[in-house]
Amino acid sequence: MTGRLAGRVVAVHGRHFLVETGAGRYDCVTRGKKGGLACGDRVEIKPTGVDAAVIEKNLPRDNLLYRSDRFHTKLLAANVDQVFVVTAAVPSPDPGLLDRCLVACEAAGIPARIVVNKTDRPETAPWLERLQTYAALGYPLIPLAAKTDVAPLAGWLAGRTSILVGASGVGKSTLVNALVPEAEIATQDISEALDTGKHTTTHTRLYHLPEGGALIDSPGMQEFALGHLDQADLQAAFPEFRPLAGQCRFYNCRHLREPGCAVLAAVETGAVARARWRSYEALCRELDKAAKDYR
Repeated sequence: MTGRLAGRVVAVHGRHFLVETGAGRYDCVTRGKKGGLACGDRVEIKPTGVDAAVIEKNLPRDNLLYRSDRFHTKLLAANVDQVFVVTAAVPSPDPGLLDRCLVACEAAGIPARIVVNKTDRPETAPWLERLQTYAALGYPLIPLAAKTDVAPLAGWLAGRTSILVGASGVGKSTLVNALVPEAEIATQDISEALDTGKHTTTHTRLYHLPEGGALIDSPGMQEFALGHLDQADLQAAFPEFRPLAGQCRFYNCRHLREPGCAVLAAVETGAVARARWRSYEALCRELDKAAKDYR
């Protein structure tokens, strides 16, 4: 590795990558048009100036969290220990987006936790009650008010690499500011007229935590496409389906309309939440449409 340095991508700005090494930080590019790097990637770089370098090699990943549709792939983070899906009752939450984030985490093999921000708002109580379905599936719920007390989340972070994902306006930037004061992320008030958050983070960035570990903040999103998954991936990404594996009449049951389906029977009895099954059904429809369009 003569002339090369080992480092970690700590920020992504389009085709520019900030890489942290033992010798300092470098503004890096890749050779040619090659990209495909995520925040958290381990790389080898070759310096070309005082603080500039070329990325020569992307080292093997432990995992990769990303979203994709037919035309685009958006890499969120690599080599992370856990994902925190940040939610809030204001702006109006989107359970479908939450489900998609959790499916992506399951498919990537990364443990997911659900942060319930803005507990100081009266709208949070019914939202927190609704999320008990997810707690029953094994997803820890972490209620907090980012503007006053982030201790409930801080206890999960030390010594680990974590990423925050979620819709715009749920308070991710406020969380990062409280956990890493020097981050100095600009926060903005929610536009109540539009009932949506304003994007305050425009790129993915890794911050070192005072107690050890790292926290990756990602841009707020309004959708989370899962075009990289197939039918088997979808079924495997719903933990409530797993105890029912092999119990359907047909071995290739899709859990949609088939007779003798153990999952549909569980939906009728309430053992599987109907709202979660509907999310699964919607994802299956998207998968079918994408396959049809591709043909």
